Amino acid sequence: AMASGLEPHLEALRRELRGPAALSVLIALIAVAITFLIWRFVQGRRSSRKAVLLLGLCDAGKTLLFARLLSGRYRDTQTSITDSSAVYRLSQDKSTNVTLIDLPGHESLRLQFLERFKAAARAIVFVVDSVAFQREVKDVAEFLYQVLVDSTVLRNAPALLIACNKQDVTMAKSAKLIQQQLEKELNTLRVTRSAAPSSLDGSATGGPAQLGKKGKDFDFSQLPMKVEFVECSARGSKGEEGEADLEGLEKWLAKVA
Repeated sequence: AMASGLEPHLEALRRELRGPAALSVLIALIAVAITFLIWRFVQGRRSSRKAVLLLGLCDAGKTLLFARLLSGRYRDTQTSITDSSAVYRLSQDKSTNVTLIDLPGHESLRLQFLERFKAAARAIVFVVDSVAFQREVKDVAEFLYQVLVDSTVLRNAPALLIACNKQDVTMAKSAKLIQQQLEKELNTLRVTRSAAPSSLDGSATGGPAQLGKKGKDFDFSQLPMKVEFVECSARGSKGEEGEADLEGLEKWLAKVA
C-alpha cells in the first residue's frame, strides 16, 4: 500500500527530470565541466612555463642582477654573447623555484635569443639603466616594443617587470618618469609602425603592428599582461662591498613564481 501510494510521486519526479528544468541543469553542469577543463588546461600550460627572462640593452646591469639574485655577491661582468641560466629558489620557500635566464642585450643577438626562450617564459624582467635612460630611451622603447608585439608573448601574457636599475647613482631617473617616457615613446612607435607597410613593419618576431587600444594614447594598463615597475640597484649604495638593493625585485619574483 505504501509503495502504491508513493508511485504517483515517483512518476511525477520522473516526468520532472525529463522536462525543461532537467535540461537546464544538464546544460549548467556541462558548462561547469568545460570551464573546469579549460582552467586546468591554462594552469597546466602556465605551470610548464618556469622561466623568468632577463632582458634589456647592453650595460643595463642584467648579468650583475642575475649574479646578485643567485649568490648575493658582487662580481665583475662583461657584455654577454650567450645566455646564462640557473635555478632561483625563493628564500622563504626553498621548494618553490623558477629558472632565471639572462639573455644577451646586444642588438644583433637579443631578438634571436628571445625567439629561443619566449615560449618558456612565465615572467619577463626588462632591465633599464636608469642613469643612461634619457639618452637611450628610443632604443629601450624599440626593444620593448618588439617584445610586446611578439605573438607568443601576447598569447601567453607573462607577467612583466620593468626593473629600473642603478638607482644608487644620483643622476638615476625614477621609475615614475621612466614609465611616463616609455609610454610616450611606445605610443609614437605604435603610430609610425601601424602606418607603415607590413613589409617595413619591423616586428620581426611576428606580432601585430597595433599595440594597446586603438584610438587611445598607449599606457601599460592596456596590455594583456600585468606590468609593474620597481626601482633597484644591483651594485648597491656601497659599491662592491655593500649589499644590492633588490627587495622590490625579490618580492615580485616571489609573487610570480
